[in-house]
Amino acid sequence: MRVLFTFAGGNGHFRPLVPLAHDLADAGHTIAFTGEPSMIPIVEAAGFTAFPSGPNLGSDGKRRPLLPVDRDREDADFRDGFVRRTAPLRADDVLALSEHWAPDLLVCDEADLGSMIAAEKLGLPHVTVLVMAAGALVRPDLVDDALNEVRAVHGLAPQRNLESAYRHLVLSPFPASFRDPRFPLPPTAQSFHVPVPGRGAAPDWYVEDRPTIYFTLGTIFNTESGDLFARVLAGLREVDATCVVTVGNLIDPTEFGPQPEHIHLAKYLPQDDVLPYCDAVVTHGGSGSLLGAIAHGLPMVVLPMGADQPHNGDRVAELGLGTVLDVIDATPEDVRNAVTSVLKEPSYRDAATRLRDEVTAYPPPATVIPLLEGLLR
Repeated sequence: MRVLFTFAGGNGHFRPLVPLAHDLADAGHTIAFTGEPSMIPIVEAAGFTAFPSGPNLGSDGKRRPLLPVDRDREDADFRDGFVRRTAPLRADDVLALSEHWAPDLLVCDEADLGSMIAAEKLGLPHVTVLVMAAGALVRPDLVDDALNEVRAVHGLAPQRNLESAYRHLVLSPFPASFRDPRFPLPPTAQSFHVPVPGRGAAPDWYVEDRPTIYFTLGTIFNTESGDLFARVLAGLREVDATCVVTVGNLIDPTEFGPQPEHIHLAKYLPQDDVLPYCDAVVTHGGSGSLLGAIAHGLPMVVLPMGADQPHNGDRVAELGLGTVLDVIDATPEDVRNAVTSVLKEPSYRDAATRLRDEVTAYPPPATVIPLLEGLLR
């Protein structure tokens, strides 16, 4: 079968689709991706055929000041940005692409509601892959009315409770217990687990018998972080641990000046190369970074900035996986104390280990391939 993978957004929307795409290709199916134009080189570098669609939603590379967390603003950004403005453009582009690429099945990230409309218009089944861990941003009370406005333009009947997104098959890489209980998984959901690699050759920065901390603000919010990198680095200076810090490809690590020997700055390092050697993670709480920490059973210090990160931070605190700091008010001393606490207090690692064991028990992506094939029968 011919499977078109679609995503609206950046790496956080693309990466969760990759393991499924590889397994489908290994099973002999034809694969292509479509996403925002700025992501096409990244998709092609991962070895896939890729077509541009919709507007660019990711970082434009400009540095912006750090804003206080505002959940109402983030709700409006998702409803008006991803649904009202982006979904119509993506629906049109995916419909046009499908005329010549002729997919049998669409696999869409959960935020790509326009591609789901295209699938419905084409009479094709689609699979929804969850990319937001807590499940509290893409929610019916926020999305339904705006989505129905877009559906009406395409002559589709109104829907409620995101039933159009969940109608066929929903795949989740996240532990079910992490999801906000107010928004349970739909009946069509199937959990899966992407096995994480173990330790390879030890990196140059690794020191045996010394804790290791990984600090990241992801690939989008790093350029909207103001002085947050500087404050966290100042806090990590006072922590007795090896600290690996990635600032993103759009930021020059040298702008932060000389660092002590235990702090190692880089633009980018693959999580799979870092996390097997870590004892805790400091993160903005993006779902990809969070899932990486959970998959390795690592406690966290979370500094939510926007999007679904505040919701993820809520669940980290509620489940005892770590501590949450305010991005505006957090001082270097707060960072130092939080990191020291998650390293020394066993309850955080115990909670992280429980979630690691939960997600590890899920089947690998290859076992859900028959479910996708069955949608065509």
